[in-house]
Amino acid sequence: MFRSRLKTIVLALSVTLMAISLISFPQESVDASIRGLDMWWEIVFPSLLPFFIVSEMLIGFGVVKFIGVLLEPLMRPLFKVPGVGGFVWAMGMASGYPSGAKLTARLRQEGQLTKIEAERLVSFTNCSNPLFIFGAVSIGFFGNASLGILLALAHYLGNISVGLIMRFYGKDEEKTSEKSQRFSIMTAFRELHRTRLKEQRPIGRLLGDAVVSSVQTLLMIGGFIILFSVINKLLFHLQITAFLAQFIELILVSLKLPELLSIPFISGLFEITLGSQLTSQVQEATLMQQAVITSFILAFSGFSVQAQVASITSQTDITFKPFFIARIMHGIFASLYAFLLWDSVYNGFSNGDEPSNVLPVAFYGTESWMAEMYSTLTMTGPIITIVTLCIYILVYSSKLRTK
Repeated sequence: MFRSRLKTIVLALSVTLMAISLISFPQESVDASIRGLDMWWEIVFPSLLPFFIVSEMLIGFGVVKFIGVLLEPLMRPLFKVPGVGGFVWAMGMASGYPSGAKLTARLRQEGQLTKIEAERLVSFTNCSNPLFIFGAVSIGFFGNASLGILLALAHYLGNISVGLIMRFYGKDEEKTSEKSQRFSIMTAFRELHRTRLKEQRPIGRLLGDAVVSSVQTLLMIGGFIILFSVINKLLFHLQITAFLAQFIELILVSLKLPELLSIPFISGLFEITLGSQLTSQVQEATLMQQAVITSFILAFSGFSVQAQVASITSQTDITFKPFFIARIMHGIFASLYAFLLWDSVYNGFSNGDEPSNVLPVAFYGTESWMAEMYSTLTMTGPIITIVTLCIYILVYSSKLRTK
């Protein structure tokens, strides 16, 4: 009873403080909102929309079930999740946050995952996509394509490490341990056909539902991005970030890292883009030290992404706590891998400021194809977002009229 009342008081005070802060810093709040909106409609919406729609179609037509049967002998022994987890993992890495959570929740709703399996799967299938790591962080912020190789390797190795540890989560609560199936193309095809026959919706309606569901999720994601962009800015102006940074400085000093990385670290705990950008601007830190901090920020994913995941999984019985613990583990693993692989990976792919011969041609200089692709997305993203929202309004209005 006391904890419930205390929670009520804390939540009420927090919301009240935020309202007062918005009134006290109106211009800063608007600027932060615009920054979050720009990020959403330029990058997040156009990059995630195709993956969300295609994923819904693949689930509806049974392709995910087909892939699940084929990957069962791999995913079950390694991560103690069904083979469909392999599809979620691949889509999560390709499209980035929070695709892994959305697909995990979708499969849980369909009964293809148990509660424990879903909590294991969501803990290691949410990660940054390569376009963001190379295009935005390594090239956009650091101007160093070689650094992207290190950041990506540390990020995904950390993800795998988290998955291998989370396989032990909830093992005492599982009633039975399913044996992994053998690799069988015929069984996979039978499951594909059976799942397609269960889907009663025509193709047109299935596509329309996929668009509506995807856009609704992306609208929710956009709201969280804008909200936490504002919160991050307000915390800075209220000197709360500086206060928290004093405690972080003690940890950084013990790890022989510059104290000036404390503010970027705190900012990164709330929003990964701003945290990574601020980290790249700390000239007192070496590039290796910046890479270690950036690796943690990318892996922790920020409270903004975590709030998105919590909102998505709240539609199911998936518990948020294992995911949060996994984010801390991922941050530690990614930072450790960035430190351990610095000499062998980064120094192996770069020689000072000059690219070495072993660096792929695509990564020479800042004008790589990753940078061009990221730049093209920022220019065409708003158009794609506006057109898609118009289509969403038409499809949603049509659905309402047919009811």
